[in-house]
Amino acid sequence: MSMTTKKMVLEKAEELKIRFVRLKFTDILGIPKNIEIPIRDLEKALDGNIMFDGSSVQGFCRIEESDMYLQPDFDTFMVNPWEEDQYVARIICDIVNPDKTPFTGCTRTNLKRVLAELSEMGYTANFGPEMEFYIFHKDEQNRPTTKTNDQASYFDLSPVDLGEGLRRDMVLTLEKLGFEVETSHHEVGPGQHEIDFRYSDGITTADRIMVLKLTSKTIAMRHNLHVTFMPKPVYGIPGSGMHTNVSLFKDGKNTFYDPDNKYRLSKEALYFMGGIMKHAKGLAAITNPLVNSYKRLTSGYEAPVFIAWSTCNRSPLIRIPVVRNGTASRIEFRCPDPTCNPYLSFAVILTAGIDGIQKKIMPPDPIDENIYAMDVAKLRKYGIEYLPTNLKEALEEFKKDKVLHQGLTEHIITNYLRAKYQEWELYNLQVSPWELEQYLANY
Repeated sequence: MSMTTKKMVLEKAEELKIRFVRLKFTDILGIPKNIEIPIRDLEKALDGNIMFDGSSVQGFCRIEESDMYLQPDFDTFMVNPWEEDQYVARIICDIVNPDKTPFTGCTRTNLKRVLAELSEMGYTANFGPEMEFYIFHKDEQNRPTTKTNDQASYFDLSPVDLGEGLRRDMVLTLEKLGFEVETSHHEVGPGQHEIDFRYSDGITTADRIMVLKLTSKTIAMRHNLHVTFMPKPVYGIPGSGMHTNVSLFKDGKNTFYDPDNKYRLSKEALYFMGGIMKHAKGLAAITNPLVNSYKRLTSGYEAPVFIAWSTCNRSPLIRIPVVRNGTASRIEFRCPDPTCNPYLSFAVILTAGIDGIQKKIMPPDPIDENIYAMDVAKLRKYGIEYLPTNLKEALEEFKKDKVLHQGLTEHIITNYLRAKYQEWELYNLQVSPWELEQYLANY
């Protein structure tokens, strides 16, 4: 339930002398969009009467059904810190039909539906993402390159970490936007960084992921640098992930915690994990949505490849972080990357986990040794399976996983699959620089 009223938004806009308002939303593929209105139309917008052409947005609707409306979430009204001097505010919106009914292609509304179903079971869910990204230089034409801005590594600091000042600017800006940033640091790759913010409910966290990506790119641009969340921008260096920490609460208590269990995990936590492991191959189509995503999911760079779990190492798909108290008990789902649509990813993660709880799917024993070092025979001995190795494999797994389909609307499934199969086909038609280098002279 919104804590902010229409009157409060109008009064705040007047107090801050706002002149323009950005009405923001996210398309099916996770790309941020917006319509900007002058302040005189704010009341009209708050009443849900701003229309846009949905047929022009990826996966939204057909030309003959093009009229869509934006329904603002009053709680998200805020001034963009980098636009304070231009008196610009923003508000995050859901998409509705002309008759004000929820639009089945709105991914934010879809997540609300899944969370409502979870609430009917007595649960609330918290998510805590770990956002990794690269900072690159730009060329003379202001286009991004793949030349990193430093050669630092894990937890390095200035003067080796040349992105420290930029990262601090990002954190300060995010805090102005209401984030509680817990940590930020240099990651393993040269020019690679991570920002972690405090966990929250699914909608708030998904909104913040979208805001963080836009904010970091905007602040980097002001430093004449480029930020990318592309999973594997450069061959031979680590990829960028979005490890996603998940926990369920009931009656204010973390249901994943059991002090008497060997792993301090409740049966609900184990079942939830079992559900994710069972549906992991299909989940990848949503949590790892690009052709490029599967160039990150390879052995040797701490990216998960194998469907297993552990309490003490980072090679499996799921890790159980060591915690000092039960309120922080959670699972860390390690395969998602930051190019995913977070509203869709959270919806299918919950769908898989709840399927595990309802069907009491117990995961296998944890694997507490380095899986990357195992040979094929040992992998088979432990019954360890692989995640999909490319986007098409993941899409095929998702198509046949009817449980995961329950987490998305038919509209979203149809349009998402259409777009992603097209992406795969276009990729296969390309002639890469590697092919030219290998074949052009020799053949």
